[in-house]
Amino acid sequence: MRQTHKAGDKVFIDYSGVTFSIIDPETNDIRAAEIFVGVLGASKYTFAEATWSQQLPDFLGSQRRMFEFFGGVPALVVPDNLRSAISKSCRYEPDTNPTYAHFIEHYGTAVLPARPYRPQDKASVESGVQVAQRWILARLRHQTFVGLNELNAEIARLLTIMNQKPFQKLPGCRESVFMEMDKPVLKPLPADAYYYRQYKASRAGIDYHVVLQGHYYSVPHRYCGQLIDLWFNQHTVECYFEGERIAMHLYSSIPGKQSTISHHMPKRHRIHTEQSKERYLRWASEIGACTHMVVKRIFDEKPHPEQAYRSCLGILKLAKRYGEIRLEQACSYGVHQGAYSRKSVLSILENNLDQGAKIHASRDVNLHGLTHDNIRGSQYYH
Repeated sequence: MRQTHKAGDKVFIDYSGVTFSIIDPETNDIRAAEIFVGVLGASKYTFAEATWSQQLPDFLGSQRRMFEFFGGVPALVVPDNLRSAISKSCRYEPDTNPTYAHFIEHYGTAVLPARPYRPQDKASVESGVQVAQRWILARLRHQTFVGLNELNAEIARLLTIMNQKPFQKLPGCRESVFMEMDKPVLKPLPADAYYYRQYKASRAGIDYHVVLQGHYYSVPHRYCGQLIDLWFNQHTVECYFEGERIAMHLYSSIPGKQSTISHHMPKRHRIHTEQSKERYLRWASEIGACTHMVVKRIFDEKPHPEQAYRSCLGILKLAKRYGEIRLEQACSYGVHQGAYSRKSVLSILENNLDQGAKIHASRDVNLHGLTHDNIRGSQYYH
């Protein structure tokens, strides 16, 4: 049955099944470019461009440029259950990718995925893809292009010709019908263009930091234990709780390090920190001098003592699994090797490297400069 579409109502989007081989200007290698196609349901006005992939950054970038090409936003976007758009396909309630949902919200439209195994839902875009292949790709197949810019410039030229080509059985062309029907009723573009961000949820730890790709970012201490929504790109990391932004950091790709904002700390942070640090150092010294050295070194390397809590607690709790004697031996071995992390100490224990280590710290470890109530100086013995 022939479908009719309301003006400005839907745009159907998909990728052509045919890729286009071009030269990557950075490597001079031949790479396959994907062809994105968007077709307005009422006028069949068509947008197309080449990208390197169908991944989320390229997928959202193509739609942003498509809206700009139309000069407005339709009421609904109908993707063909692409993984970048739909995280779980379902005939009745498909799950939309969170980043894509944020993109859709930014442009004030809605997403209506094509139903699986319902070809009538995507007839418009499939027809548009076929026309784009016939009009554009077939005409370019014998040409060589260096980079996406060259290819997209030629696609844009042919796209103009295709949209202005008169219909065979109807008056006008895609462009004239678009200007008459779709264009007047499209929603306006937002004042600010969308910038790409990824999404991840992370629970704030006892040290009021969330972890993203191995790096730790602080949030206000009152959110300890709460699930935080992280929106990030290669420039910034924004932290949200129940829709409210509570922190913002510069993005860092350095794993194991922390980005901490001082006002995220509790008011009595200094006193609390001293007490907690002393507790960990006392606990470590009860196990042995080398364990104390490892824990102290971890605190010394952190700009804020609370950032050392996880590592120190992880080391000290190894005593429950391996015993205090083996933990002290492992720390002695680690001190000799310059290895002062929980990961290193655990590896020493798992590989039984501690079995040959001596635990007499006075002989094996240079304790010069280490002072503590439980460690007596040489004058004590004279």
